[in-house]
Amino acid sequence: MRGVVDRKGEQFAYVQGRNVYTLDNELTGYVQGDYILDLAGNRMWQLIGDGIYSLDGAETIGYLGGERPSEYDT
Repeated sequence: MRGVVDRKGEQFAYVQGRNVYTLDNELTGYVQGDYILDLAGNRMWQLIGDGIYSLDGAETIGYLGGERPSEYDT
């Protein structure tokens, strides 16, 4: 599991496998290649390394945190 953190350093979602969840554990999208897609399959954000950017790359959304060992998952 990896946290999705905004520019201020606050976590607002997480990625488990290729699924993206809100902090309320609701599925909100998917990671596919270099993009995060919404549930309808539309591109929401672009991934460049661990950085998350708007589709045109002009705005930084946040970043993916480091992998957390699965032994901590509940």
